[in-house]
Amino acid sequence: MRCSLRCKFLLLFVLISAIALCSAFLLRAVIMRDFGRYLDGESQDRNQRVVALLEGGYEQQGGWQQSRLATDLAWALQMGVEIRLFDAAGRKVMDSAQAVSALTPLMQRRVLDATGYDPSELSGASVPYPLYLRGEEIGHLEARALDRVKEDYFVRSSNRVLLVSVTLLGLLSVVAGIVASRRLSGPILELVDASGEIAAGNLSRRVKIAGVDEIGRLSQSFNSMADHLEAQEKLRRTLLSNAAHELRTPLAIISGELEGMLDGVLPTDRGALHSLHEESRRLTAILDGVDELSRAEASALNLNRQSFLLHPYLARIAARFERIFADRRAVLTLDCPDQLLINADPDRLSQIVINLISNSAKAISAGGRVEIIACAEGAGVRLEVKDDGSGISPEDLPYVFERFYKGKNGGLGLGLAIVQELASAHGGTISAASSPDSGTSFRLLLPC
Repeated sequence: MRCSLRCKFLLLFVLISAIALCSAFLLRAVIMRDFGRYLDGESQDRNQRVVALLEGGYEQQGGWQQSRLATDLAWALQMGVEIRLFDAAGRKVMDSAQAVSALTPLMQRRVLDATGYDPSELSGASVPYPLYLRGEEIGHLEARALDRVKEDYFVRSSNRVLLVSVTLLGLLSVVAGIVASRRLSGPILELVDASGEIAAGNLSRRVKIAGVDEIGRLSQSFNSMADHLEAQEKLRRTLLSNAAHELRTPLAIISGELEGMLDGVLPTDRGALHSLHEESRRLTAILDGVDELSRAEASALNLNRQSFLLHPYLARIAARFERIFADRRAVLTLDCPDQLLINADPDRLSQIVINLISNSAKAISAGGRVEIIACAEGAGVRLEVKDDGSGISPEDLPYVFERFYKGKNGGLGLGLAIVQELASAHGGTISAASSPDSGTSFRLLLPC
């Protein structure tokens, strides 16, 4: 059975939580071990203090003196140690029960209240300790620790707190794991579904952008990719539709005229052949335009960038249009700094400039003016072609760079689309500003 991504995230959170909780038990075991060692050390220290106390009392009293022993054993009992004292011959001298009995009633009550001493309830083995005075054994004692009430309460309380906290934290981690797995896997699963729909042809599918983390940036990139794919698909359909429409008219004319000639309705003289020739040239122009547009779209892959002076380059292009402007009694001017450098593909850039000048030349009337202006702007170069011609209507202006879009001047509607593709290939932008009364200005911005 395959586990989903959400299930994998949940299992990961549960595993991490289990490791963390197990580490808490491991830490408790280490603490309890060290705590037990600490208690054993404390018990050894108490026993040694009792041994030192009894040996000192023996030396001071010159033997085992009952009243002194009662006080010392009662003190040892309050320290948590039950004592049975034996002399050198092995005879019992006194134990803790006898020492308590030898105390006054008030002292007995205080000692018993403080220690909870009850000989019948004690458990555990006694530990013998020999007693010496100047290297000679004077007896021995058997020490047995009282029940560790406080220590046992601490251990039980810590166990209870650990169990409750582990249970609550375990439940909390499971709930947090479920919530986190949903939040983490949700955008990814949405991306999976959306990519499947994109692959199936639904290019309008988009995903929600949740946050600015890596998944959010991935979602944003996915939406951007889908936007580009949808735009390219629309352009492809538009190109095919427009190309088919543009090709259909001359083909229909050629087919109709040929049928008329075959049926004897139309003459097969030089004029009819000239008409067929004009339509075939129109077909060739359309196909050349589509081919040029395709090359412009692919030009980013094979640009031959060079650094060169822009002024003599533009001057040579402007010289090609001298006869055209002279015939129209129009003026073409160039305003460009002599030392302005540009980094671009000369052939592709010339296509842009020639196309823009040609459009401006068609737009001006006799006595009109076209200006070529170039200057440095920021980290790039601004190249502007302005005319004082008829201008572009406001309703046509947003679509002048669309493929096969024809304004009032006719044409194939591919020239400016090619210009835009070539500008994008150079990493630049092109824009148009116009009004019906003040002419048109095309502004090209290219990075250096």
